[in-house]
Amino acid sequence: MTATIIDGKAFAAKVRGQVADHVARLKGQGITPGLAVVLVGEDPASAVYVKNKGIQTKEAGMASFEHRLPAETSEADLLAVIDRLNADPAVHGILVQLPLPGHLNADLVINAIDPSKDVDGFHISNVGLLGTGQKSMVPCTPLGCLMMLRDHLGDLSGLNAVVVGRSNIVGKPMAQLLLGDSCTVTIAHSRTRDLAAVCRGADILVAAVGRPEMITADFIKPGATVIDVGINRIERDGKKKLVGDVDFTSAAKVAGAITPVPGGVGPMTIACLLANTVTACCRANGLSEPEGLTA
Repeated sequence: MTATIIDGKAFAAKVRGQVADHVARLKGQGITPGLAVVLVGEDPASAVYVKNKGIQTKEAGMASFEHRLPAETSEADLLAVIDRLNADPAVHGILVQLPLPGHLNADLVINAIDPSKDVDGFHISNVGLLGTGQKSMVPCTPLGCLMMLRDHLGDLSGLNAVVVGRSNIVGKPMAQLLLGDSCTVTIAHSRTRDLAAVCRGADILVAAVGRPEMITADFIKPGATVIDVGINRIERDGKKKLVGDVDFTSAAKVAGAITPVPGGVGPMTIACLLANTVTACCRANGLSEPEGLTA
């Protein structure tokens, strides 16, 4: 068996196209969705990520607001910036780029964002709403995974899903989204007893444990759909390489479908950030939410 490759780049481009279409319709009504990104410090990876977000935001026709603050910015000053963005009607989505410098309390900062503008879906109110099956802002990476699963498999109802990883950013919200689509869900992690056996029961296997190539072929049920959320930089044969949490070469011989790394889940994260911003804009203006871009 050779797995079907789920092309995240192509799917993300499709989502961005849908976002741009919705933005054009909103502009026709005199409404321009706006995304504000706050970057504190000079972390190189974060700076590149913020730059890419700005480019894609503008390409979709949305307003992009960037706030770059020095690493020594005080908590009070950062919270003041967030307060101004909360009150700005031109801003529909607010994202504070993580990680923050060590002297800043990330939970305090995230929970200072207006939940209706929390396009990362990390605010405790959105976490609670998602967990109780209510309308919320959904974290971008799990939302992207769900979109790809729906696109590839159609109806997910009744399928057995195993999520390997219990982070607040991916693992837990991913499990909630799959429950919302009527999957039977198991959350596993690095300390799960006989993890391979648990994973082999999965029709859908989502790997988000943060360990390079931990999931090998013997973890995978023949024909299962494998979503690899991991992004790990390793050195192999004297060269730096990007790999996922799944050993792609062996897994692709067993799985029915699989996302590659790079080019799988990664491109969907920014695409879903844009989708969430449009959703937030529609909700703020009492308009119907964009079909196909929400959970």
